[in-house]
Amino acid sequence: MPAQHHPVRFVEVCGHRLEYVDVPAHQLDRPPLIFLHEGLGSVSMWRDFPARVAATTGCRTVVYSRHGHGRSSPPAGPHTVRFMHDEALQVLPALRAALGVARPVLVGHSTGASMSLIHAGAGQWEVAGVVAMAPLCFTEEFNLHSIRQAKDVFRSTDLKQKLARYHDDPEAVFWSWNDIWLDPTFERWSIEDYLPGIRCPVLAILGEDDEYCTPRQIDAILKHAASSPNVEFLKLADCRHSPHRDQAETVIASLMQFIDEVSE
Repeated sequence: MPAQHHPVRFVEVCGHRLEYVDVPAHQLDRPPLIFLHEGLGSVSMWRDFPARVAATTGCRTVVYSRHGHGRSSPPAGPHTVRFMHDEALQVLPALRAALGVARPVLVGHSTGASMSLIHAGAGQWEVAGVVAMAPLCFTEEFNLHSIRQAKDVFRSTDLKQKLARYHDDPEAVFWSWNDIWLDPTFERWSIEDYLPGIRCPVLAILGEDDEYCTPRQIDAILKHAASSPNVEFLKLADCRHSPHRDQAETVIASLMQFIDEVSE
């Protein structure tokens, strides 16, 4: 279950029916959290991690599936080069308005981390902080090599069946993600123009064995997010692309400390 004992709900946002879980706060004066999933992710693919974070921090915790993912409505069409920008600048603000989420900490993983950074860097909506796990700030050959390998894995293994546990349409989820990353136009994709606009603290987390993200992505945040009051970098040994699964206890402890700091 994505968050034990909390029901999956649905909300209409930007013409899409999005599934979400909303765990109420149980401590006062703590910022709400919004979880933004990876390229193949969904509410249920986070497993129990958001519920554990909610229990530890006491924060209201919202987890949602983007359209085309999980049990949310199907995609209107293939991803475009701007799919992360569109989510960050259109869908996320509308979701926040629909659910009444003010000044959240955005907890993003992979493409969800990229969306979190774009949203915070746009400077249009108040954000208490960003936790960016395995963030992607620009395209590099290392990303693309791993995504090409993922295509072979999808075609030759039971990955489709595994994704079907979490998505209504695993084929659409996979190929939307894979096709746009390998589109030649995506080689110029970047969110670096948004990083100087970030005015909130950032916690960037990277596994030493990450198969999609390199330290160059973190360097971009450290270099360009100079207006942030604080950018922390947590590098994790024995950890690949999903720090919240590979090093859950360490990540939760770091999240707790970060939320304490932004709550002061």
